[in-house]
Amino acid sequence: MTYAKIERFEFILKQLETDGKIIVANIAEELQVAPETIRRDFDELEQQHLLTRVHGGAIKYTNVRNEPAFLRKLQMQKEAKRNIARLAARRICDGDTIAVDTGTTTVHIADFIMAVNDITVVTNSIAAAVQFNLAIEERRMTGKVILLGGTTNPRQSSVAGAMTLELLGNMNFDKAFLSCGGISEGVIYDYDLDESLISKKMLDHSKMNYLLADASKLNGRSFYQICHIEECTEIFCDIACPLEWLAFEEKWTECNGGKS
Repeated sequence: MTYAKIERFEFILKQLETDGKIIVANIAEELQVAPETIRRDFDELEQQHLLTRVHGGAIKYTNVRNEPAFLRKLQMQKEAKRNIARLAARRICDGDTIAVDTGTTTVHIADFIMAVNDITVVTNSIAAAVQFNLAIEERRMTGKVILLGGTTNPRQSSVAGAMTLELLGNMNFDKAFLSCGGISEGVIYDYDLDESLISKKMLDHSKMNYLLADASKLNGRSFYQICHIEECTEIFCDIACPLEWLAFEEKWTECNGGKS
């Protein structure tokens, strides 16, 4: 059976409303058309602000220029983010001084800290500071948490600004754990200028840098550039390294239920 474009659009949007995320290959099989046709349909629907393209599929429309509010974004791809954070937490060793930026993936790292001692955590994320303090209270780690000063951003549960950058400029880290708004053509992006500058400063002052990014961030581009992937020690993602990203395969770690 051959479906007209409008019929395909109706089917795609109905599936998206039901599932929240749809996959190109699955939709192509359902409609008995080539995947390239569905990709073109997705592109056209994205131009109409009816969906947002992500790697291998699409999700409900989000404005890439305006980052979703922190609590709402915390629920998006939550299982994938926690799987990523679980594996990233294993990179933290006794005696480390680490930097953790603002993000709804990095905020979960503290949940998976276990039996690690004498850690210094520096963060501009109010939410992450709370979670690391909880890890200390529950005796899953020992050490201290330094919440950077600056101007608060209630939408992101974070602090940022000139004061934050000045404080970071006097610090050095063993490891930095970074989030992002998107990755495209080897460049890592964020939505907010102030927060992208903080992530960049953490990266520049750290010996090792870990990027935490779920699959929805792949081939996504927001306004501000943080750095190039080459500056990262390791990339944690919930899917295997895509074929078009094989240049970065050695840095890529797939996180699936804590396994790599």
